Amino acid sequence: MASIDKIAWLHLRDGQLLSTRSHGKNRYYIPGGKREAGETDHQTLLREISEELTVALDPASLEHAGTWEAPAHGHPAGVLVRMTCYRATYTGELQPAAEIAEVVWLTFRHREQVSAVDQLIFDWLREQGLLAD
Repeated sequence: MASIDKIAWLHLRDGQLLSTRSHGKNRYYIPGGKREAGETDHQTLLREISEELTVALDPASLEHAGTWEAPAHGHPAGVLVRMTCYRATYTGELQPAAEIAEVVWLTFRHREQVSAVDQLIFDWLREQGLLAD
């Protein structure tokens, strides 16, 4: 089965999760992206977040939060996305850049507006008491 390896940043504030919408897309996605050849999880995340949100994650603060798998949104049946998530602090001002059209803060009520793998993460965050209803 084909899979997409994605690294993502879980950033919560006041019970809301930072999320993004790319140009031309109708779903929100947790910020991050696919690794380039030879990159580690940390290198991928630092690069992707800098490119997409114009902020710098603090490498010393990176903390693995979990890994989830679900059918990939917008791909043929049978394609899975495997998303490895990290928490981290950052410096700078969050702004959409590159393919990102919009930066938003979501709560559990927005669950139907995100991809399948993000829905699993929303469920987990809610179970942990981290994501507001």
